[in-house]
Amino acid sequence: MTALAAIGTYVPPDRVPIESLADEFELTPMQLRVFRRYHKLGSAAQAPDLSLTELLGLAVADLRLTTEQTARIRYVLYARTFPGVAPYPFNPLHEVCRTFGLQHATAFAVGHHACASGLLAVDLAGRLLASADPSALALILTGEKAFTGEARFVPETSMFGEGAAACLVSAAGPSDRLLSYVADLRGEFDGELEEVAGEFQRIYHDALGAAVTSAVERAGLTLPDIALILPHNVNVVAWQRVCKRIGYPLDQVLLDHVADYGHVFCADAFLNHRTAVQRSLLRPGDHYVIAAAGAGRGATFSAMVLTH
Repeated sequence: MTALAAIGTYVPPDRVPIESLADEFELTPMQLRVFRRYHKLGSAAQAPDLSLTELLGLAVADLRLTTEQTARIRYVLYARTFPGVAPYPFNPLHEVCRTFGLQHATAFAVGHHACASGLLAVDLAGRLLASADPSALALILTGEKAFTGEARFVPETSMFGEGAAACLVSAAGPSDRLLSYVADLRGEFDGELEEVAGEFQRIYHDALGAAVTSAVERAGLTLPDIALILPHNVNVVAWQRVCKRIGYPLDQVLLDHVADYGHVFCADAFLNHRTAVQRSLLRPGDHYVIAAAGAGRGATFSAMVLTH
């Protein structure tokens, strides 16, 4: 059974306020007020002096891997939102592997589900480990640089933040065991953003809510059994609407970082997990959901259920 063995994170101290994007994206004072008061988006984390390699490396360093653990890592999966995250010929994934002595591992990127690729990576890591040596481990990396307009701001929706997370996955373990995983792929949204945005927003809350309830049912549970939802940090209103549709308490969705970190690409789930553990929001034996949606070359609505 796939298990999350350890999680390392890094969030830089610098923040970019939503107002700093006003001129570049032609945001009116009214739009800025909507972002702050309605979507609850105030700022996003930024690491202007760190390269992507350094950003990912800080998350891996936070894992404090032992020599024995490093030797057991068979796979390194870099879950990312965008197809390209660094200019050729730079390869942050392989640079991180060299830095941490992981050249022996098979390393590759996972990006097919955009911002939901972190969940895909967890599932894929478990599948790979199921056919490997029982002692083998997989390492998942997440985090990107907000280096273009598209990677900094989603009109009327969210701000992207910079940060990183690293997750060590084992084929079995005593805690944070994966019970179920659901990914709803919508190929009809493969088109220009302007052409599909309206319909995507129309079905978004129902589709993400359906992914959550399907994952819970597949785990043999009901929503009252779920102690917490770890969301992607798009905005608060989106989760208000999802919770209303599925009848789940909004105060059991960890939304603390939406206004501070922003949407940290595929790292949101792991950053929120760290916070949930630090604040004792998850107790041993609690069931919880990780949920995310991704848009790009189609749309993906994903959720997984785990036991802490």
